[in-house]
Amino acid sequence: MGNELNRRSFLNATVSAAGLLAMGPLLSACGGGGPQRAGVNSDSALKAVLPAYVPNTSIKPDIPSVAGGPDVMTEPGFLSYPANRVATVSGVPGKGGRYSAVTPLWGTVPPADNSFYQAMNKALGIQLDMKPADGNNYNTIIPTMTAAKKLPDWINLPAWWNPNFNTGGLVGNQLADLTPYLSGDNIKKYPNLAAIPTAGWRAGAWGDKLYGIPSFSTGFKIAGAIYYRRDVFDAKGITADQVKSADDLMKLGKELTDAKAGVWAFDDVFTYFYTAFGAPFKWKVDNGKLMHTFETQEYLDAVDWHRKLAVAGYVHPDALAGDNAAGTTRFYGGKTLISGGGTGGWNLADHQNGTAANPNYRRAAFNFFAADGKSAPRVDMGSATDIVSYLNINLKPEQIEELLAVANYLAAPFGSAEYTMVNFGVEGTHFTMDNGVPTPTDAGKKEVGAKTYPFLGAPPAVISNPTGDSVTKDFTAWQAANVKALAKPVFWGMNISMPQAQATALAAQGVEDTVKDCYHGKKSVQDVKDAVATWKTSGGGDRLIQWMNDNVLQKYGTGQ
Repeated sequence: MGNELNRRSFLNATVSAAGLLAMGPLLSACGGGGPQRAGVNSDSALKAVLPAYVPNTSIKPDIPSVAGGPDVMTEPGFLSYPANRVATVSGVPGKGGRYSAVTPLWGTVPPADNSFYQAMNKALGIQLDMKPADGNNYNTIIPTMTAAKKLPDWINLPAWWNPNFNTGGLVGNQLADLTPYLSGDNIKKYPNLAAIPTAGWRAGAWGDKLYGIPSFSTGFKIAGAIYYRRDVFDAKGITADQVKSADDLMKLGKELTDAKAGVWAFDDVFTYFYTAFGAPFKWKVDNGKLMHTFETQEYLDAVDWHRKLAVAGYVHPDALAGDNAAGTTRFYGGKTLISGGGTGGWNLADHQNGTAANPNYRRAAFNFFAADGKSAPRVDMGSATDIVSYLNINLKPEQIEELLAVANYLAAPFGSAEYTMVNFGVEGTHFTMDNGVPTPTDAGKKEVGAKTYPFLGAPPAVISNPTGDSVTKDFTAWQAANVKALAKPVFWGMNISMPQAQATALAAQGVEDTVKDCYHGKKSVQDVKDAVATWKTSGGGDRLIQWMNDNVLQKYGTGQ
């Protein structure tokens, strides 16, 4: 199983637990994690410190990336693992230093000082003591380290937990400023890091300085898509391009639902469809006035449409009861035919699980369309990555340079000699080539399978599903057909550090709960309006909007 598949599976599982924080501005709440020293990134100042972008051309994808606009591009596709594993790093990057590293791990922790770690230390030229920590409790483990000021030399801080970590307060305080080493043309010393698109570096930029090293960056970061069972649609003579509006989708719900046969058209789709009504993902500026999405009529229209969908009986009863965990099983079993989800779910494992349930199974996604069927579709894009690593501020300049050289090795492109080493280990010991695909041995499964090093540094994302060419072709074609719809939302990539009270108001749990009850058919749109009014007056909503206006919009603009 390739690193890309692991990444997508990991992100798909984690985003559901973390909510969609990653799709909004990256927030860090003041207080609790050290003095507040970093604030919003201003676009003009940030341009002066972001690294230059120099694409890597050493390995050609089977399906090239397609540009959609500034910082927007599809992920390249590989139909097979590159046979010629090109070396992109000359010699050994390290100079014999010894360092500690902590990354999150969702899985079984490999044995300490195992053969893979030993082989990696030899390849890197340093002694890197890997100390993976339980990903399920990572958001509570790291604050203990920061409170005691006992961070390792190298640490991964997933962006969706920035408020928990107070990352904005740690940079320049406990985390090293990498601006002198990586800004502008300085990064050309590290060609694989230079091949990470500029947008990826924004995730680790705070207060117009560069601190973080991005992994798995992408130019196609969105909340998700509306999926459908293409095999069922084909059998019924239905083509997705017939659906061009919310009305069309509602009519399709009626056509596909057969409750007596145990089939409902829809599972939950609200999270992935409400912006089709023109509602912003989080923020909107209307004639100079900052508005939260809750305040817009477009958002209320979206809630009302989804409520009607539920009341009409087109949504599976278990979904209406809040059982999202079994949503994938319902989709595989043909109990639901249309379902919303993150793009991380469109992969080889999904294809294998789906065809195990039904040999004809084929996932597809609707192209983006506006709810009114007339307007041009627009989809708010998220930060280019949420996986960012940082170096300890106590490291000496020569140590920082040594670790950046190591990061350059870890960021080698998909299919390169270095990428193969980082993700599969030593051939013959940790993997063998089976029909052109790196296949883990028992040692590989135990020591390499639980990913650690890619959380310190990794190349931009690709789409690769060994033995599942149809998945790669379908997914890359869908991205290419929709890349022009992606657009930067208000406050895109600005890494906003806000007070705890405002961060709490942004979560707006009371409103979110009422909205869910409404689109599940249990409450009315008026209930949502009332919840929003309460949130604005006594839940901190008005103060949040005012704070964002005064401290971000008026000072730094929209980030678009």
